[in-house]
Amino acid sequence: MLGLKGIPAAAEEAMVARDILLAEATGCKLHLAHISTVGSVRMVRQAKERGLKVTAEVGPHHFTLTEEAVQGFNTNAKVNPPLRSMKDVEAIKEGLKDGVIDVIATDHAPHAFHEKDAEFQYAPNGLIGLETAVGLVFTELVHTGILSVPQAVARLCTNPRKILGLPGGFLDIGGVADITIIDPELSDVVDPGKMQSKSKNTPFGGRRLTGWPVATLCGGVLVMENRQLQE
Repeated sequence: MLGLKGIPAAAEEAMVARDILLAEATGCKLHLAHISTVGSVRMVRQAKERGLKVTAEVGPHHFTLTEEAVQGFNTNAKVNPPLRSMKDVEAIKEGLKDGVIDVIATDHAPHAFHEKDAEFQYAPNGLIGLETAVGLVFTELVHTGILSVPQAVARLCTNPRKILGLPGGFLDIGGVADITIIDPELSDVVDPGKMQSKSKNTPFGGRRLTGWPVATLCGGVLVMENRQLQE
């Protein structure tokens, strides 16, 4: 409809199939980043059923937005892999619910205003996902009953650390105080002008989200409070 070059599901699924076959042949671990299609979710599910060491990740925009978001040549909705159909969105939600998809990652990709303020084909891929990630997870997945709070925490925090072999990811006396405090009932509209990132390339401006982080400690130091960075 827009005269834009497409990136069909087959482009992604062919690579997912290839990598799963190679993981099966070699016995290696495989982590798939940014899967976005019905077929990719299905292949990861089948790989896990066969006992392969395969894990997968999605970004919040792929379970909240469809290709309709690029109408009007909205470059803030230009991402790679591209936004897809509602069937793909529903498949990703199902994969998150049943544990086929292990991780939710922000896919945070800041770009200057002048970079995104270009013809669609020339604008870079990516959106800023860090500040809206928790709100989207709680609004679209937790408050709708797709994930429980512990399951959401696992997808955002515990599972990534396990997959990457990183320490921490839990609360314990004497442990590293990397903590995010979330108010699950805090409701607010996404305002790009109030975002802490220097970049404002978000397609979620004007969207009301319920469930926001209100404080973050990194290594025991308060670095964010009331959604404001602390100096």
